[in-house]
Amino acid sequence: MNNTIAKISGLMITYNEEKNIHEVLKCFHFCDEIIIVDSFSTDKTVKIVQKFPKVKIIENKFEDFTKQRNLALENAANDWVLFLDGDERITPELEKEIITELAKPNKKNAYYFYRQFFFAGKALNYSGTQNDKNFRLFRKSQCHYIADKKVHETLAVNGEIGVLKNKLLHYSVNNYKSYREKMLHYGELKGQELFSKGKRFSLLAQYLKTTFKFFKSYILKFGILDGKEGYQLSYLQSLSVFETYESLKRVENKS
Repeated sequence: MNNTIAKISGLMITYNEEKNIHEVLKCFHFCDEIIIVDSFSTDKTVKIVQKFPKVKIIENKFEDFTKQRNLALENAANDWVLFLDGDERITPELEKEIITELAKPNKKNAYYFYRQFFFAGKALNYSGTQNDKNFRLFRKSQCHYIADKKVHETLAVNGEIGVLKNKLLHYSVNNYKSYREKMLHYGELKGQELFSKGKRFSLLAQYLKTTFKFFKSYILKFGILDGKEGYQLSYLQSLSVFETYESLKRVENKS
């Protein structure tokens, strides 16, 4: 690796990612080390990971996404980290841009990656995906994930922020059923998060926010232009909001 380029730790959290793990690990080939925090996968994820060089596996019981991510950060040897999810892929153009950026003397402290969303192999351009971006490359000494966010982790950045031009490929939806389960899981965690912040269940809020989520995605964000997949994505996103309040109600009733 060129000495003028900052060393990078590739980070990833996993649970039963045997279908994705090989391809996403290849995206880390220019990193100096790879840190995997695995939530005790029951498939072949760990066995596949062990075949890759420069990989350190940490098994940790899953509580929420933020805790898993921060654990990966704590174990990274380098200040610069590249954090990828199992359903994300780096293109050759994006890889070149990352390397070029990290060779500059005036680097930012964190970089947004815009993502190209795929629904069962079909690229979507609307439904709210047109504005989808996340921090994926940053300095861990200047950034951390906010502790009280159980899902849709939020990175706090100290210093300047940059945006990369080339998009990260985001194969979020393999099929309708698996994405439905994912959205329900996110809703469950979000409900627990709301309760921990002192929120309480409201039937009116549940139906208003669920309805508005669908309207926003399908109409305001032009999901209708994405065809059948746009409708399905908008519905499942609104289902996650509905489940958030169902989860909040369950936690509240148990307390």
